[in-house]
Amino acid sequence: MSYKVGVFIGSLSSDSINRKLAMALTRLAPPELELVEIPIAALPLYNRDFDADFPPEGRAFKDAVAAVDALIFVTPEYNRSIPGALKNAIDWGSRPWGTNSFAKKPSAVTGTSMGLISTAVAQQHLRSILSFVNSPEMAQPEAYVHFTPGMIDDEGNVADAHTEEFLRNWLTEFHIFVVKVVGAQSITP
Repeated sequence: MSYKVGVFIGSLSSDSINRKLAMALTRLAPPELELVEIPIAALPLYNRDFDADFPPEGRAFKDAVAAVDALIFVTPEYNRSIPGALKNAIDWGSRPWGTNSFAKKPSAVTGTSMGLISTAVAQQHLRSILSFVNSPEMAQPEAYVHFTPGMIDDEGNVADAHTEEFLRNWLTEFHIFVVKVVGAQSITP
């Protein structure tokens, strides 16, 4: 069985190293996982005044989340947290009350930066938010990717064999996690 996985890229930059990481994940995913980006750049700032009548961008975003079986978040770290655009997208997807698009969607978190601790702090903040919106998260293995120049090219090719193997294994573990979570949800009490 295959699963469609929505990918959120926390950076809006066209030449983002996190976009390169997301492209690499798409290239390295096992055949059972189809990774598709769910864009977040067009979303206006969330405001609860929209709850009565979501704008087209908000409806399209919620529809895109509803259309996937699982989620991967690829986030940079801005000021020891996640980018505002990513938090804004999560706010859109979880509103209005009672229509949380993230509930029960298995998720995984990764990210890359030039720093030695990569995106560890941002990932912890994101995990806290995902817990609140009831998205079951793959806890292990963690994926903090220390980006070095030339490690991933613009097409998502990974130059470093060790990094490529790590990412393939991480995706395989995520596939196993998705199968478990989705399978557990099909059990009726």
